[in-house]
Amino acid sequence: MAVVPTSKAAPAGAGQTSSPTQYGRALALLATLFFMWGFITVINGTLLPHLRSVFELSYFQAALIESVWFIAYFFASIPSAKLIERIGYQKSLVIGLLIMAAGALGMTLAASLPSYGVTLFMLFVIASGITLLQVAANPYVAVIGPSETASSRLNLVQAMNSAGTMLAPLFGAYLILGRSKGGTAEAGAAALTQAERLADAHAVILPYVLVAVVLLVLAIVIARFPLPAMGSATSRVAKEDRKHHSLWNHRNLVFGIGAIFIYLIAEIGVGNLFVNFVSRPEIGNMTTEQAGRYLTLLWGGMMVGRFVGSAIMQKVDAGIVLAVFSIGAFIVMMVTVFTHGEVAMWSLILVGLFHSIMFPTIFTLGIKGLGPLTEEGSGLLIMAIAGGALVAVQGWLADQYGLQHSFLLTAICELYILFYALWGSKPTNAIED
Repeated sequence: MAVVPTSKAAPAGAGQTSSPTQYGRALALLATLFFMWGFITVINGTLLPHLRSVFELSYFQAALIESVWFIAYFFASIPSAKLIERIGYQKSLVIGLLIMAAGALGMTLAASLPSYGVTLFMLFVIASGITLLQVAANPYVAVIGPSETASSRLNLVQAMNSAGTMLAPLFGAYLILGRSKGGTAEAGAAALTQAERLADAHAVILPYVLVAVVLLVLAIVIARFPLPAMGSATSRVAKEDRKHHSLWNHRNLVFGIGAIFIYLIAEIGVGNLFVNFVSRPEIGNMTTEQAGRYLTLLWGGMMVGRFVGSAIMQKVDAGIVLAVFSIGAFIVMMVTVFTHGEVAMWSLILVGLFHSIMFPTIFTLGIKGLGPLTEEGSGLLIMAIAGGALVAVQGWLADQYGLQHSFLLTAICELYILFYALWGSKPTNAIED
């Protein structure tokens, strides 16, 4: 199982003290990491329709690109945990950023060839770097303050992740779709020539060079920053003591793993197929470049929802808030499936608002009451992000039954989140922190 090790430094509260100001600066810096992995993950939302045009891919083949991205979470999670245990928290963050930068530069090679296979591999490399960051950063934010406000705190920092997801479509629409023949072509236009597809492939080079530069700068900043260590409450249980504890006795963790897995299918499926859906003649009747700009509103709704949700959860139980948001998500997805035109388009945009709090809230509910088992539980929840790989299932449904009807899968996912909020998230055998 995946383990989220702590820093090699002495834990706060065990021979050292860390001021709120020090933690505040650390969280602010970590927020930039949330921003960057949100930005890079969602830029695929504009990259997919672009690659579908360049390589003449089916919906299934296009969705496979995103599946490779999330498969990396499954395979890289345990090696990431072992790396953190060996070299420490801060150095691992730097290495994660360098891995991401290497993958971004590799994307320029894939575009120069151009090669579908090299593209898949480089996206796997970038995702592996993000996994290394995720394995440590999410539990760090969750445990660095009072457990009662963990969901509120993680939602607040995750709002920066949403800021990245909101800006990425604008970046991608302008520098990828806007500079390509396929991205600016009208719906139903003639297929691209070989020369046009080659030119479109090269449009990816500049955006990923810029991303690589930013990642390298951020790696330097992280390397020089005095990050405080995690608190002693999350220290790994001694081998003998560990025999008396079992993660599988905690209902909120077991069902939380499924909730993260299933939620990622919903979120990534919407994000990846949004541009193709909105650009259809019977929906938005626009170019993929124009549709990419509307994708900004989807992710912008997630950012707003996380700020609002963070404030609400200061006073309202996180499980109740999650239940209300899951009901809202189910309703708007049903509207998306069974209506047409602007109504269907705006209902799909609105799901971003309801999805906003789901990941950080499920995560904090999942580790609640784990006490000294928090690290191991966090590792399993991060591995569950691999659920995004099953977005290929929605791509297959779109090919077989139509793109619009494929969003019924998303609606079903929202019902599981509702189940988790009302029953699955209730802690059993809670251990005092």
